Amino acid sequence: MINITKTKNWLNKHNIDFRDIEVASSDASFRRYYRLKDSMHSSIVMDSSEQKESLEPFVEITQRLRDVGVRVPKILAVDVSEGYLMMEDLGDRHLLDTLDIYNFESFYDRAIDIIVQMQNADISSLPLYDAEFLGFEIELMPEWYLQKHLGLELDNKQRVIVDRVLQSIVDEVVAQPQGVFVHRDFHSRNLMLTPRDEIVVIDYQDARVGAITYDLVSLLRDCYISFDREQIEALALSFRDKKGLSVDDTTFIRWFDYMGLQRHIKVLGIFARLSIRDGKDGYLDDIPQTLDYILSIAQKYPQTKALVEIFDKLDIINKKGNE
Repeated sequence: MINITKTKNWLNKHNIDFRDIEVASSDASFRRYYRLKDSMHSSIVMDSSEQKESLEPFVEITQRLRDVGVRVPKILAVDVSEGYLMMEDLGDRHLLDTLDIYNFESFYDRAIDIIVQMQNADISSLPLYDAEFLGFEIELMPEWYLQKHLGLELDNKQRVIVDRVLQSIVDEVVAQPQGVFVHRDFHSRNLMLTPRDEIVVIDYQDARVGAITYDLVSLLRDCYISFDREQIEALALSFRDKKGLSVDDTTFIRWFDYMGLQRHIKVLGIFARLSIRDGKDGYLDDIPQTLDYILSIAQKYPQTKALVEIFDKLDIINKKGNE
């Protein structure tokens, strides 16, 4: 239930005038966004009062990204103690709303340039996206997706196989180049478009320091939209070239694939948790796309094929994993 009264009280307390206030959006966290309108302008209030700890990182990382030329929202006012922030109104047009088979390569090419810029951002004091955290995330899938969402229990043999596969994915991810700024959710719903089609990055407060392909996978193998696999891989290789990485095509695509497996397996657990714990059932609609990514990539590599076989035995594939 969205409680707009709290936000109105905060606005009145600080003598912030507005003619109208309306719900702008919410996200997978406990943050809420409201649009304020007066006679001439509009702005956005971010209500983080239930997740105050996310506000300072948002402000700090906004500046880090601005310092390397990334277009981010302009912050107008901040109240860390109560968990509120005012920023420019970027409108309602996400990249997802505009992408199609004719323009995705152009938009993705520009977004890849932004990833390259982001990876030059200051990473001091940011938490590590290390093996421990990668492993914690990927374990969300057996707990929240298989057990709590689908009601499936792995037998001992299946559990050993799944553990081995998940560990091999983590091992492959940490073996690729590390130590860069990672947005962690760089996809088409977190990229806004201005009226001039300028790309503005949002929702970066959970940034970490990690693998070089993480944000690239988030963008090109988006859980909310997909495009031709060969064209996507060509775009992935263009990132490698823009970064000046001396690595062959096969190796880089392997990095990209394994990073995608970690992200998408984790996301199965997160989407299930959002539904079960937070009552946000809309994310369940995106499970089939996410599952398709996992199955198509896991079949490519000997270390991960066993996961496909187990999903097949559990009849997850035929059910599209979403009941």
